Amino acid sequence: MKKLIIFITFIAACFMAVQPVQAKAKREKVLFYVYLHCDACVQKIMKNIAFEKGVKDIVCSIDNQTVEVTYDANKTDIPTLQKAFDKIGKPASLTPDALPAAHSSEEEQHHHHHR
Repeated sequence: MKKLIIFITFIAACFMAVQPVQAKAKREKVLFYVYLHCDACVQKIMKNIAFEKGVKDIVCSIDNQTVEVTYDANKTDIPTLQKAFDKIGKPASLTPDALPAAHSSEEEQHHHHHR
């Protein structure tokens, strides 16, 4: 009986040893459409979104008004990332039609940066 208990304990210890310690990163990419007026807009995204849990890489394009985010799907998801963009005043959409079509001169002045 004692040998059986030792054997079962040994088998259990071996089984636990092969369990993965951490789930493998499940990398995914999403392309958001975000109104990017200037380099300051890009910097704001890079400084904030880059530190969101699960974010691995960010590529911003002012020309295309897009932000491509590579993330670990085990740690975050698209709605969570969109909330992070909302928090910094840069709403992120999955479709380009959410971008502002025309900008008022007042808004242009607001986003104008003096050097």
